[in-house]
Amino acid sequence: MKQKKVNLNIGEYVFCSIKVINKNNFNNIICYFKESKGYSIIISKEEAIKNNLPFYFVSAWITLEIDSTLDSVGLTSAFSKELTKAGISSNVVAAYHHDHIFVPYEKRLKAMKILSDMYDSKNN
Repeated sequence: MKQKKVNLNIGEYVFCSIKVINKNNFNNIICYFKESKGYSIIISKEEAIKNNLPFYFVSAWITLEIDSTLDSVGLTSAFSKELTKAGISSNVVAAYHHDHIFVPYEKRLKAMKILSDMYDSKNN
């Protein structure tokens, strides 16, 4: 059986901005990045509501389990172009093992089809 390379994670995810990360008791922070104005965090919408955090961009989280490295050239550009053609915005987190794409929640199924078709066409 062929392993699925494009995975839709269950749930809704949001981007929040907080000043101090250790003052909050968050379960399941997906990602955080320290910026000059504080921390940008990605967490579940449920967790943001539970912690009374204002949030922005309700998204779906898609993981590309495609073999690539952090110094690979062109992967982000390739899927970004295809999503752009379909009018789908995307926010990308390149992690050590995989790329993670956050797309508008209401466009998640369309994005999944585009990304799955891209992968399937390269491996057939």
